[in-house]
Amino acid sequence: MSKVETFYYDNEIVKKFAYATAFWGLIGMTVGLLAALQLIFPSLNFATAETTFGRIRPLHTNAAIFAFVGNGIYMGVYYSLQRLLKARMFSDVLSNIHFWGWQAIILSAALTLPLGITSASEYAELEWPIDLAIAAIWVVFGINMIGTILKRRESHLYVAIWFYIGTWITVAVLHIVKNLELPVSLWKSYPIYAGVQDALVQWWYGHNAVAFFLTTPYLGLMYYFLPKAANRPVFSYKLSIIHFWALIFIYIWAGPHHLLYTSLPDWAQSLGMVFSLMLIAPSWGGMLNGLLTLRGAWDKVRQDPVLKMMVVAVTAYGMATFEGPMLSIKSVNAISHYTDWTVGHVHIGTLGWNGMLTFGILYWLFPRIFNTKLYSTKLANTHFWVATLGMLFYAVPLYWAGWTQSLMWKEFTPDGFLRYTNFLETVTQILPMYALRAVGGTIYVGGVVLMIYNLIKTVKQGTLVANEKAEAPARPVAAAHGKESLHRRIERKPITLLVLSTIAILIGGLVEFFPMALVDENVPKIEAVKPYTPLELEGRDLYIREGCLSCHSQMVRPFRSETVRYGEYSKSGEFIYDRPFLWGSKRTGPDLHRVGGKYPDSWHYNHMLLPESMSPGSIMPTYPWLITDDLDTDMTADKIKALRKLGTPYPEGFEAEAVADLQRQAAQVAESLRADGIEQENLEQKEIIALIAYLQRLGTDIQPQPQAGQ
Repeated sequence: MSKVETFYYDNEIVKKFAYATAFWGLIGMTVGLLAALQLIFPSLNFATAETTFGRIRPLHTNAAIFAFVGNGIYMGVYYSLQRLLKARMFSDVLSNIHFWGWQAIILSAALTLPLGITSASEYAELEWPIDLAIAAIWVVFGINMIGTILKRRESHLYVAIWFYIGTWITVAVLHIVKNLELPVSLWKSYPIYAGVQDALVQWWYGHNAVAFFLTTPYLGLMYYFLPKAANRPVFSYKLSIIHFWALIFIYIWAGPHHLLYTSLPDWAQSLGMVFSLMLIAPSWGGMLNGLLTLRGAWDKVRQDPVLKMMVVAVTAYGMATFEGPMLSIKSVNAISHYTDWTVGHVHIGTLGWNGMLTFGILYWLFPRIFNTKLYSTKLANTHFWVATLGMLFYAVPLYWAGWTQSLMWKEFTPDGFLRYTNFLETVTQILPMYALRAVGGTIYVGGVVLMIYNLIKTVKQGTLVANEKAEAPARPVAAAHGKESLHRRIERKPITLLVLSTIAILIGGLVEFFPMALVDENVPKIEAVKPYTPLELEGRDLYIREGCLSCHSQMVRPFRSETVRYGEYSKSGEFIYDRPFLWGSKRTGPDLHRVGGKYPDSWHYNHMLLPESMSPGSIMPTYPWLITDDLDTDMTADKIKALRKLGTPYPEGFEAEAVADLQRQAAQVAESLRADGIEQENLEQKEIIALIAYLQRLGTDIQPQPQAGQ
């Protein structure tokens, strides 16, 4: 008989992460609401650099993913892990380093992104010093988690812990591989990958950031908190085994489905599509395992706001993980990609799956760690209905907008001409849908305010049980076990589970990486494609700084509608010097890959100064600072040197001549503007000159072929 030991759970760290979850949730969603309103009322960009849509959007996504969901993960893991293992966290010091370190990372993101300090990679926009900090804090979290597992009093690891372990190792691999970059200065770097290789690595990372940060840890939370809230065991242990191993093995292959019909080789696109379709089985297995856990408890579900929120969350997970594979089918993706359909799909996952599950956990958790009752069940029920309504008002109009966009982009007249030749016609058509989306966002944020009020009142009427007393038998050093299944034996060996999880996620990455990302010969070279001039390079960095890729793609797909509208379809060899790649994932404005030479320099000048003067009805922000601010060339030479180290064929010593070369080209652009009547003092020194030079270069390296209907 094992000796019974007394120990104490650490609820203080759970409280800290819970507070941060609620706080950053409100901040992140409010910033998202501002971004939604800016698409309807461009004046809300406030004509200041730090508040334009291009800078606000990545701030919103980072706050929603890493601040709201990230803190939600840690809150749930720190609470559940201790109880599943019958052990206090390995180190209170590491717990607090983790908490304060993560909040410092969030704060650094909140400061740098509005300043235009970004690496321009979706979900990985933060620059290299912050990337290093993220890696360090993630290691701290891993040591604390693995240390707790090793000192546990429970022999077997419960299913939630499998997902925690799989999440930790996969996110570590994703973060390291994606953020291999060469620093130029403290806040500027270039990725080691270029063009199509960078695109493959980005969406291997981007898709799996969704998979292993927004999905697998929340599945672990579902497997713990849903049965706890329902007071029922998980429906099927065997199904949970299939769910875990199939999910972590298959998910890692699916990233290329974000690049269908692009310049990525067809074999990689097809591989991504096939494995994406396979994801339906384990994803729905997990959803059914969650919902069937509630069998016989539906009367309780109708009364309990926590269970109602969890049911909607698991259902939204099922919807999103069915729709995702469907959107990876090439014929469907040809309709959905670059439209608001994808945005609606993503928000079913974030608002429904992540948001509702987080709300349910917060409502369940606060009364327990503060030793009281929830202040108002009625308010919680109101929040449930408000959040559900807000989610529907948000997502459904975006589906409608996406279908509208795609149909209008592709429609031809009976005579074979594009019906809507002006891209703005497709934008103005969906503005009512954008307005409804903003209404839905307002409703959803209102629900979060209700929740925070309810939680504050709950805290005030209770007292935190900072160190919760618990008792459990000590785990024998060498416990005797009878006949067990293979998986039951693995569950007693956390390091074995960690190693097997690592192998499972590495297989898909290696199969995709070796042929593409690591073998330059697999990317065809085009002799006419040359590196950017120093002025064009500086203009490209301004394009990145302003977040123009949030609204504009640089990838003409091989569809008749696109080649007629934009020009020759894009070739992989055209992007060999693009660090980072800028293919984009959404078209709020037209594609820009063939914009070079399409308009005179003065058109671009006036378009950035006052978009509506060139495009009546435009919802694009104004960029007056580009007209007035001098171009900073202090790092131009260092940028040239760094890019040459990465393989860009600038001549040896060219960095010494780079600024002079830049000034010569700038003078030519300024002279062109003056010829069109634009008189401005020191015009050749302004940022707008560099941006114009970059835009005029786009798509001009190859000779476009004449298109029918042009």
